Amino acid sequence: MTLRSVVAFFAHPDDETVLAGGLIALLVQQGIAVHVVCATRGEGGELGEPPVVPDHTRLGEVREAELRCAVETLGASLTLLNYVDPLIGPDDVLYPFDADIGTLARQFVHIARQRSANLLLTHGGDGEYGHPAHQLVNRAVLEGTRRMLPRTLVYTVAASVPNIEDRLWNQSEPAHFALDIRPWAERKIAAMECHRTQHALFRRRKQLRTVAEALRTVESVRRQLPDTHGEPPDDDFARLLRTAGAWRP
Repeated sequence: MTLRSVVAFFAHPDDETVLAGGLIALLVQQGIAVHVVCATRGEGGELGEPPVVPDHTRLGEVREAELRCAVETLGASLTLLNYVDPLIGPDDVLYPFDADIGTLARQFVHIARQRSANLLLTHGGDGEYGHPAHQLVNRAVLEGTRRMLPRTLVYTVAASVPNIEDRLWNQSEPAHFALDIRPWAERKIAAMECHRTQHALFRRRKQLRTVAEALRTVESVRRQLPDTHGEPPDDDFARLLRTAGAWRP
């Protein structure tokens, strides 16, 4: 199999950049077509500090534009689904978007087939920091792939890397590969700059001054399908990652 087309499925604008911006830039650099699918416009998220928009009525429109900017910057193409991102609840409680998982799975499979994708990237099963919308997308991608695309590679992002602290790691999913993405950092930072409503969020946890300081320089993946039965992955994506300098934690 020659890796030629990748579809990356995420829940919200900025997930594609924060979790996989370096990987997407690497794939595009290799001449591989990358198509991002985003389930929502992120209209339930943050407004920015100071607010980029005055209230949530225009947030979805603004975040869609930010997403299109970021995806174009990374060199990928985009499909935006019409699911609605719920507002964050009291005490920062997060919710999944309202979707039938079977319907969502069929939508993803349809797009993957349209794109003749031989690699799918998506959220980890833990939803990174436990986000239920990320977990929903993960379940839909895995369910659809198992039933309808059984030979297609599926890797999840933000797999846990020992000795590197990151609140986004999916702790129950040890990484098969970790990659220092600094050779593609300029492109990832430029994509992060597109997501203006999220800049305060990027900087907040470590009280950073700039978006560039929030760059995650290691991105990681775990192969989920087909099952490796405990063996190290040896497929076209795995070989590309090793050539790019990835290591097995």
